[in-house]
Amino acid sequence: MEPLPLSRAFTLIEPGPVVLVTTHDGTRPNVMTISWTMVRNFEAEFALTTGSWNHSWRALCDTRECVLAIPGADLIDTVVGVGTCSGADTDKFARFGLTPLPSRHVRAPLIAECLANIECRVEEIITRLDLVLLRGQAAHIDPARTDRRRLHAVGDGTFYADGEHFDRRAAMRAKLPEGI
Repeated sequence: MEPLPLSRAFTLIEPGPVVLVTTHDGTRPNVMTISWTMVRNFEAEFALTTGSWNHSWRALCDTRECVLAIPGADLIDTVVGVGTCSGADTDKFARFGLTPLPSRHVRAPLIAECLANIECRVEEIITRLDLVLLRGQAAHIDPARTDRRRLHAVGDGTFYADGEHFDRRAAMRAKLPEGI
């Protein structure tokens, strides 16, 4: 083992797949890239980190709703592009060729090019931690997508995509909550 600077320790624990988060401020939709997400339990409860430095923050706080759009690995350049410009002066849907689709329960749009979309309402915002707690309202998946790899951010500008999968459902079946 070699020493690793403590400031780089976060690159060892990846919290979840990169998501595109859509909001709508009442005038127009916006989309931001978020690499710090997590599932809170076996229900449709999630968390993400962002804060007032992000243009979408105000819409997220005011409307208390969003969509978690899960991009495939093929959208890596779009994910990076969305994350490196601001919705304050850029229509990211137009610039990156993203297709907004209407949601059923929230004003924020789904993204047609993504593997899946989860409509969410904000349950709580813990400003001190820049943590947004979400509850899913509806989920949508694109069954036509053959490449289902998701992107994961290391945190230093590098990413990886889901790789080999290991199926241990039979061994775990007795330990999983009902319906999983």
